[in-house]
Amino acid sequence: MIEVRIGIIESPKELILELEEESKELIEKVNAALEGGSGLVWLTDSKGKQIAVSAGRSAYLELEPEPSRTVGFGS
Repeated sequence: MIEVRIGIIESPKELILELEEESKELIEKVNAALEGGSGLVWLTDSKGKQIAVSAGRSAYLELEPEPSRTVGFGS
């Protein structure tokens, strides 16, 4: 699971999503939308909601992988 922050051009807020897919898959989807001219990237969040994002209106994408969980009394 990865957390994605998407900045939208001319919008003060960013879109924050938790996605089940790999970051490499997301990057490929965005690149294909930009090159193919469709302009839309369809994403499915961790709760199953589908969101369409305009690739051409995106200012940036920030990808953060889910930190690995530890068990025990680590320091």
